[in-house]
Amino acid sequence: MAVIDVDASKFSGMSEEQARTFPRRTVVGEKLSESELAEMPKMISTDAHVMEPDELWMELPPRLQELLPKVPFRNSPPGALKADLRLDDQVNDGLAAEILFPNYGMALYSVDDIELQEESFKLYNDWLYDWCSPDRKRLVGVPLISVYDVKGAVQEMHRCQDKGMRGALIWQVPDPQLPFSNTEHYDPLFAACAEADQPVICHILTGHGYMKHGHTRSVEGIKESTNIKTNDSANTLFDFIFYGYFERHPNLKLLLAESEIGWMPFLLQQWDYYFDRHRNDYPVPITRKPSEIFAEHVYGTFLEDYVGTRFLSWWGEKNCMWSNDYPHFNMTFPHSRQVVAHHLKGLSSAQHRRYTWDNAMDLFKLDLTEEDRIN
Repeated sequence: MAVIDVDASKFSGMSEEQARTFPRRTVVGEKLSESELAEMPKMISTDAHVMEPDELWMELPPRLQELLPKVPFRNSPPGALKADLRLDDQVNDGLAAEILFPNYGMALYSVDDIELQEESFKLYNDWLYDWCSPDRKRLVGVPLISVYDVKGAVQEMHRCQDKGMRGALIWQVPDPQLPFSNTEHYDPLFAACAEADQPVICHILTGHGYMKHGHTRSVEGIKESTNIKTNDSANTLFDFIFYGYFERHPNLKLLLAESEIGWMPFLLQQWDYYFDRHRNDYPVPITRKPSEIFAEHVYGTFLEDYVGTRFLSWWGEKNCMWSNDYPHFNMTFPHSRQVVAHHLKGLSSAQHRRYTWDNAMDLFKLDLTEEDRIN
């Protein structure tokens, strides 16, 4: 194990001036020689991001532009903005592909103007589709889906799926007027996703949660970034399981993106206990243990979750997937292979493969081959 400095000059297209001002951080990983790095099979990151250009939102009508949220972003590496440089960074970091989510677009899940959200999402989806055009096997775009109008949501999901985009990103924290317990509202969209064999995805910090009004700049902000953020993920998972979505839609899959995984087996253990304890006392709209439902239908991503990866020798083999979170401050670039080697140390080569390749291939039905993995 070693603490490794992140060298900003490793980013493709990074100028010396930008490298000097780029946020500094370290990652914890295994020390690997250049030959060891070269021998490692390539990996798929199931949570990475692009940076939308400011000009994109100027295509909205002036009334809607005025309602756009003001969200500051850190200095982004060139590969967040230019696809050709992103492909170079993938090669430098040992990746075969990335599942791509927005940056600014995440904030649009919390806006109160429904027209702004719907039109912004369609604009982004078209832009992302074009952005991925240099190599759609390696740059895999996820469309943003507004769920206020579910008929419109189904149409937009199909429009994007027909072009080859993957999954359907909805909010993680719903508008209080549309909780996930309102199954009649969400069922048509989830049925359509199940039929299309593409996952519903809930990413942290989307929707009407604590980040709607910005990060608290005090000690309470640490509570938000840990306790409340994890609680939001846990509540979403609870609602999907306990309100019977997976029982009504047997082919439905859910991905909790960037939520880490260490909390999952503990809560599933607790939910199993209370399900068994109370299922005969009052109506519970599921017939199987939550852990059994989870095992068949739910996926989670891990980045630097050393606690969570300690469970992977006996839990989550078909549910958990690695991610790099490029280009955010938490990203593992350019040392992703060293970080993965540390987190998965002691596991079999077959388990390594599941967490860095097979599960992503199964969930997203990617167009990659075995040759893409080993060459």
